[in-house]
Amino acid sequence: MGTWGTGPFDSDLAGDFVDGLEGLSSQQIINVLAQAFLRVTNAKARVDGGDGIQAIAAAALVASALPDARIHIDPDDGPKEPLPELPVSFRAAALLALQRVLQDGSEMATGWVDSDDADQWRHEVQQVIDALEPPTNHSK
Repeated sequence: MGTWGTGPFDSDLAGDFVDGLEGLSSQQIINVLAQAFLRVTNAKARVDGGDGIQAIAAAALVASALPDARIHIDPDDGPKEPLPELPVSFRAAALLALQRVLQDGSEMATGWVDSDDADQWRHEVQQVIDALEPPTNHSK
């Protein structure tokens, strides 16, 4: 597996995950994204690195598809076709999965050789989390 950066799509596995959505029906895409979240949230004490990579990519896709999208995906990284309308529950599922990926039992959280890369990766994941958080209404 090749990794060339710390972003949600900066690995061969993330690229393969996105490419795997091509040609799927809307329901199949929804199922693939849901499974990416479930593999991480249902993991026992240790979250597999590959599962973590896919969950981060799926969460970034969900964040980019929100009506209030605060994250944008480079067209070279995202799916060729727009995502179908996603279940409202995906926002919470993606947040839960990302929280698990950031925990110490996660291969992704502990697998970085360079501490600067680890910090940058955490920052990138936090940006996706921030984009998934529902906007706060500051009006009275």
